Amino acid sequence: MDLRDGVGNTALLTDQYELTMLAAALADGSAHRHCTFELFARRLPHGRRYGVVAGTARLLDALEQFRFGEPELAIVAGFSDATTIEWLRDYRFTGDIDGYAEGDLYFPGSPILSVRGSFAECVVLETLALSILNHDSAIASAAARMVSAAAGRRMIEMGSRRTHELAAPSSSRAAYLAGFDATSNLEAVRTFGVPGAGTSAHAFTLLHSAADGAHEAAAFRSQVEALGVGTTLLVDTFDITAGVATAIEVAGPRLGGVRIDSGDLGVLARQVRDQLDGLGATETRIVVSGDLDEYAIAALRAEPVDVYGVGTSLVTGSGAPTAGMVYKLVEVEGVPVAKRSSHKESRGGTKKAVRLARGTGTIVEEIVYPAASDPPAANGFEVRELLVPLVRGGKVVDGQPTLADSRKLVSRGLVSLPWEGLKLSDGDPAIPTTFVP
Repeated sequence: MDLRDGVGNTALLTDQYELTMLAAALADGSAHRHCTFELFARRLPHGRRYGVVAGTARLLDALEQFRFGEPELAIVAGFSDATTIEWLRDYRFTGDIDGYAEGDLYFPGSPILSVRGSFAECVVLETLALSILNHDSAIASAAARMVSAAAGRRMIEMGSRRTHELAAPSSSRAAYLAGFDATSNLEAVRTFGVPGAGTSAHAFTLLHSAADGAHEAAAFRSQVEALGVGTTLLVDTFDITAGVATAIEVAGPRLGGVRIDSGDLGVLARQVRDQLDGLGATETRIVVSGDLDEYAIAALRAEPVDVYGVGTSLVTGSGAPTAGMVYKLVEVEGVPVAKRSSHKESRGGTKKAVRLARGTGTIVEEIVYPAASDPPAANGFEVRELLVPLVRGGKVVDGQPTLADSRKLVSRGLVSLPWEGLKLSDGDPAIPTTFVP
């Protein structure tokens, strides 16, 4: 799949068992029963108080490319029958999808997607929906915690080399959605319009070594001459104190920034800030990177750090590489159905959800209720419906939020959490979810 050509055909981004179920349902006549599937997380990853919905726009794009052409049918023909092949040849999703807006918060049991149509056309979307939303929501949820910990300081996503090459741009997008300011990944810049940023590598400094020793000043001089005095110089290749002194000697006190990528970042940031100020470079920013996560960022909150560069922990979900979402059949021809397996239960029936908030904007509860019922009473709280139309009759609804809109929604959501909901320590979800039978 080539990102340069857009999403590309997505029909085979699925599991074989979905098509074997389809074949059996076509054979026994149950394929055309009207159904509702819901996508939700039974629980949040350990220690998390909230999740962030991400990937919705990517899913809608992927849905439009979910088509079985001859190359895709050739793969399916290896294990399926002629009736199934012919049905897939004409496949187009014709149903309806509602969901939480991309960038909204979610909690255990939130009906993040409600997919309605025939069993056949809905069941084949399971893996596509889960793979996109599980990945992007995991990254966005981790990124939101990091953004909160950074308390307004600039954040750059630098994780491309720590994840699959095709996952890297979507990771950048999810991080930007959650509040990061920029990415080092150029495909994310092109495909999603995420602002790009970059500093320098140790290799560039080492490149300017010679038989008579290291020439850090030559490397810095070359970078400044090429990129301007506003560039950021990497000062920890050899000795940080000497590196900072050389950087200011070469670039002058108006140097844009220095980056520290190793060592005790808190101690070094203080030392470097004092040194920069003493050299008159009071506006030169300090960028830190090197195995940062939300806990390390929070520990650096009192230090004179201006910019965080985050890689591995971000693109791996900071310990939670998947959001743990599932896609379950909850209604067949108007009859609620539910899974009873131990620890894997589901709640039957098509559902809607509202979120209650105080007049101050602080959210206090999420209520999930049968879609056919009236919304619950406000009881003095402000009430917000959570599910919005995404697809009608197989067509994506016009006016879907932009990436900028979703960034704003994440920001508003984080502000709306009770204060304990932003804590990084273990605890219950930030607000309770009530299920109305």
